[in-house]
Amino acid sequence: MVSHAHWKIARDKKVAQGIAEDPDVEKRREEIRLRYDLGQAVYDRRTEAGLSQTELARRARMTQPQVSKLELGGTLPTVALLARLARAMDSTFSMELDGDTMRVAFTAHAGSEAAAGATVETAAGAQAVSG
Repeated sequence: MVSHAHWKIARDKKVAQGIAEDPDVEKRREEIRLRYDLGQAVYDRRTEAGLSQTELARRARMTQPQVSKLELGGTLPTVALLARLARAMDSTFSMELDGDTMRVAFTAHAGSEAAAGATVETAAGAQAVSG
């Protein structure tokens, strides 16, 4: 049986030698980053708009635990849900992919209480969106 420490050392050696990580593992990491980035953008815009999770949930026809799970990166929302969230937060939703850089934003509509918008930008591959 191989100990965790031994496995980690072996993995680190492979990485140091330039052997790429398993593509499935990298795809999973990208999906996790996407989930987190979307959740962070929802959280940022919700708090900017002065909404509680309960109020956002009511407006978006969700439950408060669903909003919490989404904000923590525990789920990958559908396009339909992102549209409902944008309407519920009086915002425009956008996602831009440019190479390894991804930008996710909920931007307040002009004239709304907090018109600055909430944007999250990270390095993530385009595969995360198609997955």
